Amino acid sequence: MKPQKASDIRKFSEEELHEMLASTQEALMMRNFEKALSQLENPSQIRILRKDIARIKTVLRERNVKI
Repeated sequence: MKPQKASDIRKFSEEELHEMLASTQEALMMRNFEKALSQLENPSQIRILRKDIARIKTVLRERNVKI
């Protein structure tokens, strides 16, 4: 799983960002579940997903504040 750049995320519409946020949060939940069951193959996926969620939320916040 490759991390997304903020510049790439800014190209999406607000609706697409909300969908992307929901799917990324769901993926993070699944990775945490796998981690709890000791089935996670690549622990760095959790870190990548958390950072992607932060980037998406940052872009959404920028649009709300209109920076």
